[in-house]
Amino acid sequence: MTDSSNQAPVAPRRPHSFTRHGITVSDDYAWLKDARWQEVLHDPTLLDADIRAYLEAENAYANDVLGHTEPLQKQIVKEMRGRIKEDDSSVPSPDGPYAYFRKYREGGQHELFCRTPRNGGAETIGLDGDALARGHEYFKFGGSRHSHDHKRVAWSADTKGSEYFTIRVRDWDGGDDLADLVEETDGGMVWSRDCNSFFYVKLDDNHRPMQVWRHRLGTKQSDDVLVYEEHDTGWFTHVHESTSGRFCVIAGGDHETSEQRLIDLDHPEAAPKLVAARENGVQYSIADRGEELFILTNADGAIDFKIVTAPLAAPERANWRDLIPHRAGIYVLDHDLYSGHLVRLERANALPSIVIRDLRSGEEHAIAFDEGAYSLDAMGSYEFDTTNLRFSYSSMTTPSEVWDYDMVTRAKSLRKRQEIPSGHNSADYVTTRIMARADDGAEVPVSLLHRRDFKADGTAPLLLYGYGSYGMAMPASFSANRLSLVDRGFVYAIAHIRGGTDKGWGWYLDGKREKKTNSFDDFSASARALIAANYTSAKRIVGHGGSAGGMLMGAVANRAGELFAGIVAEVPFVDVLNTMLDDTLPLTPPEWPEWGNPIESEKDFRTILSYSPYDNVAAKEYPAILAMAGLTDPRVTYWEPAKWVARLRATMTGGGPVVLRTNMGAGHGGASGRFNRLDEVAIVYAFALWAVGLADKSA
Repeated sequence: MTDSSNQAPVAPRRPHSFTRHGITVSDDYAWLKDARWQEVLHDPTLLDADIRAYLEAENAYANDVLGHTEPLQKQIVKEMRGRIKEDDSSVPSPDGPYAYFRKYREGGQHELFCRTPRNGGAETIGLDGDALARGHEYFKFGGSRHSHDHKRVAWSADTKGSEYFTIRVRDWDGGDDLADLVEETDGGMVWSRDCNSFFYVKLDDNHRPMQVWRHRLGTKQSDDVLVYEEHDTGWFTHVHESTSGRFCVIAGGDHETSEQRLIDLDHPEAAPKLVAARENGVQYSIADRGEELFILTNADGAIDFKIVTAPLAAPERANWRDLIPHRAGIYVLDHDLYSGHLVRLERANALPSIVIRDLRSGEEHAIAFDEGAYSLDAMGSYEFDTTNLRFSYSSMTTPSEVWDYDMVTRAKSLRKRQEIPSGHNSADYVTTRIMARADDGAEVPVSLLHRRDFKADGTAPLLLYGYGSYGMAMPASFSANRLSLVDRGFVYAIAHIRGGTDKGWGWYLDGKREKKTNSFDDFSASARALIAANYTSAKRIVGHGGSAGGMLMGAVANRAGELFAGIVAEVPFVDVLNTMLDDTLPLTPPEWPEWGNPIESEKDFRTILSYSPYDNVAAKEYPAILAMAGLTDPRVTYWEPAKWVARLRATMTGGGPVVLRTNMGAGHGGASGRFNRLDEVAIVYAFALWAVGLADKSA
């Protein structure tokens, strides 16, 4: 691996410091945060000229450092695109007289929303994503929902990457949008039963979803009616349709507490009905059936959640009755309801299963699979009165499969198997798991994918992926893209570290706030376990994570960088202390339950300061680092990786290089369009190959 002949950009130091709780913190790169960042989200051309010049210089340096890998990147893109069925479509989902589905056309970047008559007939296209994206550098669909009378479809899109979605309404048969225009929303919507209005959530000036509004077709947004407003800036609010389709559910909460309200869609002007008042630390979500609610909750110390029932007429906590009691170690992560069956998705020791309960007899049975690591998910349905359950299955070797399952007869039928046009033989690959022991004795599952002809002699390069925050589990699912690394000799590994719910809700609690460093230690322990098992060796590992997983990468680079040849941090949340101190940022107040509130608590301040990657950059050798950012990202703002990279270069004593690549026309999710996104994946994989000395041998 060789460095670039050109010098890396040097960000000017502009002394800045602040004192809180008697502790003074210096931040010489605070100037990289544009004072008008809210305006930049709406209009990226308003970015301060000095900041733009610096980011563009960094992009030029990144191109210089990685320029020699461009042939490899193009080859990887060609491979990944060859594994995509370009004219692919989803399995049609029936709803009344139609079956709805999404598809892509050959060469198309964006989805098409389509339907066919249920009893046969020609398909019609309601929304053509390729046509709608023309003229936009960035285009991403938000929500879409057809009306109950099947005459219209409400849809939303973001054309900046800043996650401000504009809702429009299209006449399905005529193909034209109505004059209605609802701007600055979170993208979701719920139709009233008479199809004359819909509910949506508007984002405030700080990009927070705090207000639920009702829009009546044929009127201006200024005429919309405010239905509900959340006053706690630490809470976010969203809307969705209930399982039976009877209610609009107003769901609010933070990372520890939740609360829901119901609006009867037959009476859209009625006031929302509270289910159960918020109680600190109590989370719940509802499904409805007739005059009864089925509630998934952690109430009463149910750390891995349970399901209770309550009468719709009196749904408060006092009337909750256990239906599926709490069972420690068996995490109930979701539930769905049909007219005659309750379906729940459970996970134990990082392996999922679907459990079906007959609501008349109380009899239960489960759907599970035998592979060492796999992903399983219920897909839901437009229809409530059905015995058909649709679910998806994949493993790290098995492409995604969609199954229909009759919950009464228990017969299942394969509806779709992911097609790999360039060919894929699952038998050529092996997926397995090992357990890594952390320093405190915790057993961390690590899912692995490698070729069958792999030899565990300690010489293989390995990509180790991790996240470990917000209770999000990392599924051991199939990814055709990964094969471009695995077929070049890489082992691909996923560390199911604390901070996720891979082993239950307690696994999450053991990786947040004052226990956050467990996530970092688990990731390092996973790397060491893989070395001890001869899958790889030190300096043959590339760490990879995004967003909060990017924060993980920054922390691991500081704490155990000697294990890694390279680190890829996509949209990395690395400036944790400064972000948690800025309560004007979109996600800061809702994030305090996850990380702590350093404004109010000196203990939280000291805890975050002790691990925040930006604040703990040290005078030491670092592995090669690739940081990737999005200019209009409202979740992890562009200045976090920019500041981190600047401080790394100014402080580290050796190693590297450290490279920053900012997408000047996109946000948190990177480039829009299914093929454009491949360009960014190829950069990551080319960097990983380069970091272990294989880039010039792999094109």
